[in-house]
Amino acid sequence: MNFEDRVDILGVNISRVTQKQVRSRIECSLDADIPLTIFTPNPEIIMLAQEDESLKSLLNGADLLLPDGIGVVVASKILRDPIPERITGIDTGEFILNLAAERAIPIFLLGAKEGVAERAAKEISTRYPGIKIVGTQHGYFNKSGYENDAILKKINNSGAHILFVCFGAPMQEVWISENKKHLKSVKLYIGLGGSLDVWSKDVSRAPQTLQIIGLEWLWRILKEPHRAGFLLKIPCFLCKVLCRKISQ
Repeated sequence: MNFEDRVDILGVNISRVTQKQVRSRIECSLDADIPLTIFTPNPEIIMLAQEDESLKSLLNGADLLLPDGIGVVVASKILRDPIPERITGIDTGEFILNLAAERAIPIFLLGAKEGVAERAAKEISTRYPGIKIVGTQHGYFNKSGYENDAILKKINNSGAHILFVCFGAPMQEVWISENKKHLKSVKLYIGLGGSLDVWSKDVSRAPQTLQIIGLEWLWRILKEPHRAGFLLKIPCFLCKVLCRKISQ
């Protein structure tokens, strides 16, 4: 398996991998004690990176950049450099939770509003008996200075090997990139947006049918109308990709 195979979508190098390959890479990295950073960009994040070269650079610095949005997969087809399949962050997170439970790998949940990570930990522990959730922390803290230092110390003291960071993009990607050098025991970092809200049952995930056909984003907008502005970015994103293809 060649994990260096990437698809250039507006300068963001998305990993050309299947879900099976991603799971194998995660297992191999944990077995070999090799640090692994995973980000899951969608069209909105890729568009943000067009205006922020530092964001683009840190995204491309991840070991795996998974195509979370169906728009990313469509873009790869427009470019005639197709990505095999959409790989969502939350499904990857579910695989990691199952793996952590099977192998008793300590995991830390970071992000969301106060109390959400704790409720998520309780629900996850019910679904995955034996899982070692060694710490939780809400995401509403100063991401620099003494507050941030205290959180880093808390994660280090927990002995976590896996860290779920759920601040939303691009804050979670920036935080991971800036702080992973200070974390001693963590081997797997992944940004998972609103996953803790789903695992805590504060937010319901889209029905399976919508997930399969790649319309999970529509469900989120119906549930959270304030996210409707995201809809406008998808055609802009695909138009930009098409222009890039024509110019090439």
